[in-house]
Amino acid sequence: MTVLRTSLRSFYAHKARMVLSGVAIVLSVAFVCGTLIFSDTLNSTFERFFGATTSDVTVEVEEEEHAQQTGVPESFPADVVERVAAVDGVAEAFGAVESTGLTVVDADNESLEWDGGGPTTGGDWGPVSQRLMELVEGREPAAGDEVLVDADTADNADVAVGDALTVVTASGSHPVTVVGVAEFQGSNPGVAYVFFEETAARTVLLGAEDRVSRVAVDAADGVGDAELKARIADELGGGFEVKTREENREEAMAEVGFLDMLRYAMLGFAGIAVLVGIFLIVNTFSMLVAQRTREIGLMRAIGSSRRQVNRSVLIEALLLGVVCSALGVGVGIGLAMLLLRGMESLGMNLADASLTVTATTPVAGMAVGVLATVVAAWLPARRAGRVSPMAALRDAGTPGDARAGRIRTAVGLVLTGAGAAALLLAATADDGSDGGAFLGLGLLATLVGMVVAAPLLASLAMRVVNGLVLRAFGPVGRLAGRNALRNPRRTGATASALMIGLALVSGLAVVGSSVVASASDQLDRTVGADFIVDSMGQPIVDEAAQLVRDTPGLVHVTDYTSVWATVTTPDGASDDQELVAASPTYADDLRSETVEGELVAAFGPGAMSVPETFARDHGLSVGDAVRVDFVGGGSAEVTIAAVTSEDTVIDQGALYVGFDTARDALGEEMPLNVAMFARAEDGQEAAAYAALKERLDQFPQYDVANQADYKQRMEEEIGGLLNLIYALLALAILVAFLGVVNTLALSVIERTREIGMMRAIGLSRSQLRRMVRLESVVIALLGALLGLGLGMAWGLTAQRLLELGGFRVLEIPWPTLGTVFVGSAVVGLLAALLPAFRAGRMNVLRAIATE
Repeated sequence: MTVLRTSLRSFYAHKARMVLSGVAIVLSVAFVCGTLIFSDTLNSTFERFFGATTSDVTVEVEEEEHAQQTGVPESFPADVVERVAAVDGVAEAFGAVESTGLTVVDADNESLEWDGGGPTTGGDWGPVSQRLMELVEGREPAAGDEVLVDADTADNADVAVGDALTVVTASGSHPVTVVGVAEFQGSNPGVAYVFFEETAARTVLLGAEDRVSRVAVDAADGVGDAELKARIADELGGGFEVKTREENREEAMAEVGFLDMLRYAMLGFAGIAVLVGIFLIVNTFSMLVAQRTREIGLMRAIGSSRRQVNRSVLIEALLLGVVCSALGVGVGIGLAMLLLRGMESLGMNLADASLTVTATTPVAGMAVGVLATVVAAWLPARRAGRVSPMAALRDAGTPGDARAGRIRTAVGLVLTGAGAAALLLAATADDGSDGGAFLGLGLLATLVGMVVAAPLLASLAMRVVNGLVLRAFGPVGRLAGRNALRNPRRTGATASALMIGLALVSGLAVVGSSVVASASDQLDRTVGADFIVDSMGQPIVDEAAQLVRDTPGLVHVTDYTSVWATVTTPDGASDDQELVAASPTYADDLRSETVEGELVAAFGPGAMSVPETFARDHGLSVGDAVRVDFVGGGSAEVTIAAVTSEDTVIDQGALYVGFDTARDALGEEMPLNVAMFARAEDGQEAAAYAALKERLDQFPQYDVANQADYKQRMEEEIGGLLNLIYALLALAILVAFLGVVNTLALSVIERTREIGMMRAIGLSRSQLRRMVRLESVVIALLGALLGLGLGMAWGLTAQRLLELGGFRVLEIPWPTLGTVFVGSAVVGLLAALLPAFRAGRMNVLRAIATE
């Protein structure tokens, strides 16, 4: 009890000195809890939605593996509904239509699809959809050119009853009029819904009025879902997939697996913030132990054992962890609410979603915060326990352990060296999987090694900085350098916290810039087409494809799609392969290198090409014959006309076949184009580009780009991803910033008497503040140098691995790295504002009198 009372008094007495460490704990725990609450809420919302939209049993077409993507959803004859309704145990059975292979365009040629939401969904306004939605405005659709839209989409896209829309499906464009608005009974997961009259839905979405997408079945009283499923399956036989409500729910949840990926990614960044926070806590308790050396010595002198002193420090850490973790859980709830509001801006209507806080969330948050705090305080507690009574009463600080320092330095250097060797092996690997394993090992070992060896690195770097930079500031600069060198362990730990975040930022910047530069280089070297029509995930309907072909000023237009087939080689092997089917002009649009033959020959009748790895594995060369069995179509005996090099980014490893060859074998099962390429007549590039954009303006789901547009979009996509990662890393950098503030603030308190003496012998307030600011800037720049150096090593190694995938250009983003370095100096200045202000306000006489 004496130890506990002592710990409580000490905690209360030094609570102000623990504020910044407490803030780091609060932020880290809030990120963890906010992530868990956010993901749990989304999962529960989707579960409720899927539960409300599925019946007891559903019947759908059995999915065919590698089915051709014709743009028309799978369906079956409508008379199946009557067969299902006649099964014993079925209370009601309804045929339903649903398709995501459509785009809805308003009068301004803008798509109704939600930004960041799911695909637009079309269906029939029947018993199934009416269980999900309620008509709140207008009337039901009664004719083929009338539709309902959901209320959330109507608000988002500013659509009202009476407005004209165009629905684009694989069968073409269908002008319609909005006659009603329906509202979800629960939350809309960010999908635009359009409902037709039943016959129109079948015709427009499925291509025939006597077909349906699925049958929704309600079980009679006393009949279980599994039992009814078995009866229906027996009645229908093969070719159908019968699922219970629970199976549908599980399958639907599996399709939104990105939620789990998002959860784990965010928890990973939260883990980085926790790791950085540990450095802050270690420094806090180390400095508090040093400042209480006399107090600890007195406790030891009057009979406290090492274990009791150790326990006293750990109890203080436990109290800090418990209090701040509890606050972090509360802040995490607020953070989750902010994230959910952000998801609403991306298209998810979560107004009816209830915040889901499971019992494990606060437990996990408290465990993370408390364990991180106690683990971080363990080393300072051990040092406190080792203080002898007489040494503590004589000395002003905690005695150092030279032997432990040497061991730590040796371990750090060994780990760093081992990590550097692993990075070298990764950079010289010939296999991507082996190289990836070495890269992961190298990342971990170099990071841990640099952290462990940070005191040595700080000491060496500070001596260089003293000689090259700080001397320019005269005596004040030299004093700042000596202060930073006074405790290399503390300086190294503070710099290491910054190093972690900046290493990740710089490493990702190198990788991102290299990917963009490599892809841009590939476009310049290999793409001969002037224009690319990208389907953006929706196949290019024949109506739009014909508009592209009829555009004036074009020399040629290339059709491009993918088809599935079983390729049987002379060695007897049969492999399911996704082939690229394209027009012969694709050989001009993509200047792909070959190791045998000419690529243009592969697009001719009865011919194909294979990549060099496939050819080597199956012993193929130009002139060999292979059999191609197209999924859902006929077969063809084709000849290998070319073997392509895999030293490329675009279409790496593709098997090419002529568009006409695939169409002859597949007939109506031929997939729509997923892209189109075009080349303009000399001097007509600008006119043809403008004409293409104007013609496809009515199809906003497709993107017309020249090479400059394509490069810009690629840069924006990768840049957007990097900016998102940087934003998530900002929490770790913020915690590291708090660490610099904390180190300086406690250092000022620790040196109170020294500061008073310097003021007494003539150091002005402005000089004192400049000294503190310089010390802070130097620590921040040290962290930046270590982080940038380590991150560049990681980025260079990763780029060498990317070369195996064709990304051959290394580009170091010097402007970004320079901004990070200058930003670190600014961070150092900002971090020193409060500590410098406090130091400058000290009363000289009181400071000198401080023990």
